[in-house]
Amino acid sequence: MARTLFDKIWDTNTVKAESPESPAILFVGLHLLHDVTGPQAFNFLEKRGLEVRRPDLSLACTDHCAPSLKDDSGFSYKDNNAKEQIDALEAYCKKYNVPFLGMGHPKQGIVHVVGPELGLSRPGQVIVCGDSHTSTHGAFGAMAFGIGSSEVSHVLASQCILQRKPKNFRITIKGKLQNGAKAKDLSLHIIKTIGAKGGQGFAIEYAGPVIESMAMEARMTLCNMTIEAGSRFGMIAPDQCTIDYLEERSQKSLTGIYDHLFSDENAIWDRELVIDASTIEPMMTWGTNPALAVELGQPIPSEGHEDLTASLSYMNWSLGQETTGRKVDHVFIGSCTNGRLSDLRLAAESLAGKNVAPHIRCLVVPGSRPIKEQAEREGLDKIFLAAGAQWREPSCSLCNAMNGDYIPEGELSVSTSNRSFEGRQGPGSQTILVNPEVAAAIAIKGEL
Repeated sequence: MARTLFDKIWDTNTVKAESPESPAILFVGLHLLHDVTGPQAFNFLEKRGLEVRRPDLSLACTDHCAPSLKDDSGFSYKDNNAKEQIDALEAYCKKYNVPFLGMGHPKQGIVHVVGPELGLSRPGQVIVCGDSHTSTHGAFGAMAFGIGSSEVSHVLASQCILQRKPKNFRITIKGKLQNGAKAKDLSLHIIKTIGAKGGQGFAIEYAGPVIESMAMEARMTLCNMTIEAGSRFGMIAPDQCTIDYLEERSQKSLTGIYDHLFSDENAIWDRELVIDASTIEPMMTWGTNPALAVELGQPIPSEGHEDLTASLSYMNWSLGQETTGRKVDHVFIGSCTNGRLSDLRLAAESLAGKNVAPHIRCLVVPGSRPIKEQAEREGLDKIFLAAGAQWREPSCSLCNAMNGDYIPEGELSVSTSNRSFEGRQGPGSQTILVNPEVAAAIAIKGEL
């Protein structure tokens, strides 16, 4: 029987089949942990007197609470709670022999940057993490999704996860991205098209010539944003691009191993959507979820299909209002969405020889220490600093405002991250999402 890529991965990793009475039990090939949900999950484990079943299939990172500032005396933690979270995770990992990338570790970084960077995110795996943007790893042809703290403890104890199977949704991207549009713009266009809940109950597979031509970092950006459309699963079938990326990091030949991981020609889809990429322009969000987006420079829609009152009020817009010319206070270039080397190169190209507007605070935060070091070897840090931007340490930073970096109340941030809900970057802060090239251009201009 013809099957989708998702069907094949689901079947291969099923320990016990789903029934009306109970979810399926799936084997987890890679379990990623971080400093927010990790310590609580280990605590649950200890209360039950349980051990970690497969520490060799786990990896813990410091990112959400990790400070992006460092001086001669060390890292500048937001508060004792942030440091305690990281210290607790380190202690638990040492006790249970779980690999841990702590502050100052040469491979430390954002969990969804580090997993692929180390070549751990592999096709055909079930990959889980106590973070909703785990869908990032689906770019490698994996079934990757976020889980809660109690589920993290279950995976630690059993290396399995309980799950109900979603339906299949294929989004085919034809044409060619042009006019400065990037993977981030494609993702915002898709989310705007199907809505913030349009993917609920589905596993989304991205396919078509545009996807096939994308580099792995662009594919990761697209899969990362899948959760913002309501789907926990975003995935792309592995191809030679995937194999080349992984072979470079593992120094092993993977030829032929993943040849079966594709959706069969006659596979049945519960939903399909075709998008013409040639019509997509650079995008910007204007509301409090990524589905509320317009093409850069376009006015706020004059009407909507949902009640926009709260979003308009929070963001200080009105229906039909022009977006150009609005003053911006902060620009953030980083996150698990757009904090990779290609994103930094793109931003540096825009900033080279120019200056950030005097009133703008611009933070550039690499997604990992290897990215930071490579960027410095290429001189990107010098470009950022010369332009008046701040060059920081690897961290989630302004994406989630849990680490000392935040946007003050009532101030507007243009960000390359993934979420724009109320207070995401700090209580009372306002967020507009864009791609790295647009963010750099706005930093120079000082306004939309």
